[in-house]
Amino acid sequence: MRTLSQSEKLRLFEGHALFGQLSAEDIEALLSHARFHHHNAGDLIFAKGSPGRSMMAVIEGSIRISSTAIAGREVVLAILHPGEIFGEIALLDGGERTADATAMTDCDILIVDHRDFIPFLEHRGDLCVKLLRILCHRLRQTDEQVEAALFERLEGRVAKALIRLSAENRNGGKPDAPVRLRVSQQELAGMVGASRESVNKQLHVWARGGFLQLGKRLIVIRDPTVLEELV
Repeated sequence: MRTLSQSEKLRLFEGHALFGQLSAEDIEALLSHARFHHHNAGDLIFAKGSPGRSMMAVIEGSIRISSTAIAGREVVLAILHPGEIFGEIALLDGGERTADATAMTDCDILIVDHRDFIPFLEHRGDLCVKLLRILCHRLRQTDEQVEAALFERLEGRVAKALIRLSAENRNGGKPDAPVRLRVSQQELAGMVGASRESVNKQLHVWARGGFLQLGKRLIVIRDPTVLEELV
């Protein structure tokens, strides 16, 4: 993979909650020892329980963060797109990975090692505070996801998941503009804690109503704002 230019490095972290405010010099220092890696669609990037000594940033492609329940069902915790960062927990404590990371498409990722990041973080108290806020936000999201799986109706859970995915894929477009989601029904089922068959039935109800179109590993939402009425 080619080396990123300075402008591409800046765009990689632009708008990120943790690294979005870094100066060009800080980014250059942080990435001076970073390395790049390519993964083909379906590759396991890392497994839950494996040693974790690095943080990764998505440059191209999509990555699924998931965990497998005791009964064998996969729970999808997040689907990541270019510009998003994952693996922060293992980066900070050097412990085991807390989930699986799988390439949904061909992916290019940037890797920053624990030994290079921690010395940088020790001199940036402002980033430590931001990192705490990010981790707290993710914990709240996890609590909400568990609560929804236990108490909310399937229709509302699927609508919320599609709304969240639509917002992540909008790229600055209008809220009511059509959105194409490259996600399988199995992955969507993992996000809402339901069976693929139940999610398939709900999606076809909405497809017959004209809210969306279904294809192979594709969901086209004609107007994401309509789903908000179902939450």
